[in-house]
Amino acid sequence: MQGGLRDLRKQVYRIFAPRKGGKLGYYTDWFIMLLIIANVSAVILSTVDTIYEPYAQMFQSFEIFSVAVFTIEYVSRVWSAVEADEYTGAISGRLRFASRPLLIVDLLAIAPFYIAVTGIGVDLRFLRALRLIRLFRLLKLARYSTAIQTFGWVLKDRKEKLVIAVFANGLLLVVSSSVMYFIESAVQPDQFSSIPATMWRGVAALTTVGYGDMYPVTMSGQFVGAITAVLGIGMFALPASILAAGFMEATENKLDERKQCPHCEKEVHLEQLEKIEQ
Repeated sequence: MQGGLRDLRKQVYRIFAPRKGGKLGYYTDWFIMLLIIANVSAVILSTVDTIYEPYAQMFQSFEIFSVAVFTIEYVSRVWSAVEADEYTGAISGRLRFASRPLLIVDLLAIAPFYIAVTGIGVDLRFLRALRLIRLFRLLKLARYSTAIQTFGWVLKDRKEKLVIAVFANGLLLVVSSSVMYFIESAVQPDQFSSIPATMWRGVAALTTVGYGDMYPVTMSGQFVGAITAVLGIGMFALPASILAAGFMEATENKLDERKQCPHCEKEVHLEQLEKIEQ
């Protein structure tokens, strides 16, 4: 009995483990990805009364089906996690596995349903907030998308440079808003009533989306606004260039990465190995 249960656990682990599930794991991943997209679409459409009210029962049934599938997936992952070398230990290993960011996302994806079902007397506003948390299911796609995983790696690898770029943008916003306030507040006290209020104009200038109802009328204010808009183009391009360089480096590293093929025992590119295993 124990041997059969252990074999089943190994098979479940292989299905959900990256690049180990073969065709069954490949099709399972695709099914869950499509279900995530359909589920998030249903959450969005359910906010449209003219669509939700005629098909309320259908939306609810689909929600129950989705939660059932996601629950089975979550429990299966936690149950079979001990098959991995880094998560040995019936309780401690599973707890370490369940504390991973993606597993927390999985839990957040199903928790609102169970809280809403069992939470008798829960405040209505709290239940509405829980329904919005269902959109966390979209984050589950990170597990199945190599591109999203690469994006996460780039953010982690370039975080220091990105922090500097964000700090520079924030500094430019504060300085330009402060200068604009001292120039325009005497002429337009209602519009430029404080530095925080002027920051809205600063954000509009930096992002070049337009001033709206708030714009400088003095020559000095217009000059500062023009300089801020020009500098904003370069400052917002800086994080984009950092991320682009990181993506190029990650792509080159992936192309150069090699691994031994379990079938022919030759070293092949990792992408070729993934196709062979599928």
